[in-house]
Amino acid sequence: MDFLLDPFRTILAFLVVLGVLIFVHELGHYLAARWRGVHVERFSIGFGRAIASWHDKRGCEWRVGWIPLGGYVKMHGMEHAGEATAEPGSYRPGEAFHEKGVGDRAIVVAAGPIFNFLLAAVLFAGIFATYGRPMGSTAVQTVVAGSAAERAGIVPGDRIVGLDGQPVARFEELQRHIQPRAGQPVEILIRRGESEVKVIATPAARAEDGRGMLGVTGGAIERERLDPFSAVAAGTWHMVAVSGQTLQGVWQMISGARGAEEIGGPLRIAQLSGEVADLGLLPLLTFIALLSVNLALINLFPIPILDGGHLVFYAAEAIRGRPLTARAQEYAFRGGFALLLTLMLLATWNDLTQLGIVRWVASLMG
Repeated sequence: MDFLLDPFRTILAFLVVLGVLIFVHELGHYLAARWRGVHVERFSIGFGRAIASWHDKRGCEWRVGWIPLGGYVKMHGMEHAGEATAEPGSYRPGEAFHEKGVGDRAIVVAAGPIFNFLLAAVLFAGIFATYGRPMGSTAVQTVVAGSAAERAGIVPGDRIVGLDGQPVARFEELQRHIQPRAGQPVEILIRRGESEVKVIATPAARAEDGRGMLGVTGGAIERERLDPFSAVAAGTWHMVAVSGQTLQGVWQMISGARGAEEIGGPLRIAQLSGEVADLGLLPLLTFIALLSVNLALINLFPIPILDGGHLVFYAAEAIRGRPLTARAQEYAFRGGFALLLTLMLLATWNDLTQLGIVRWVASLMG
């Protein structure tokens, strides 16, 4: 419960992190709607009664709600013409969401997650261009007893500079070369003091996934500052890599390889936001980028109510040539809501357990 010791810091960091993520996500929907000719009636950050609101010259209401746990963009005719507006005679033909083709509607819905992916890529690129891209040194720090590295004669202090005739400068390059080569001899060029030595090592297969394992840990993390073009490419690639790792983690939870206790909710995000903000701007930007990827992926899950569920409906409409029936959509939304509610309750329970609040309440009850 350390995060409760400085609630102002935690709440402020949480609002900044969540506010950036929600604003960028909803901005994607807003700009795509404007692009496809859909009138936007309201752009809201937060739910509930408005803390502040104003109207722009296009008639869109911009507002900040007092419950900062999400946001939404209300588009004209989002559901059907009868719900386009509560004011008689203010219907805007040609600017209603429901009047647009299935492709236009899909673009508007998909734009939110796409903007979150873009935010992550931009933040990673900015970090790589200013602070530098983190890279593990190939200087050997430790050697695992009985490992392939020890049998080959590699010792702490050696620097691995080549693998099978190819130069390596980053520990990540060493990992990419070794992992697919379990059981295969690998020629390793090491620099030891002023001399270079070649050794042969046969990586062992890791029990959980069969990947090759040399048995060494790299040296201290170093940072490589990239030029703008390289930073954009590296930032985009890193965003894709983080997405892949996140999906792999989700699949491991579904398959039972990892526990569901890792699922966190707003309380966990608030706690981490406060802790990360204390470490400085770089960790905070990295944290926002990672959360942005997670938010994008979650919204793309094929669950009704989420953006991914709407995209599934639009895909079915494109294939069938007509929308799903209102009853089918209603049942799907009910199921999606029940699933999301279950996940929210699980995440909240995990948060309370992780923060020690469950144990604290249990102790009060004896």
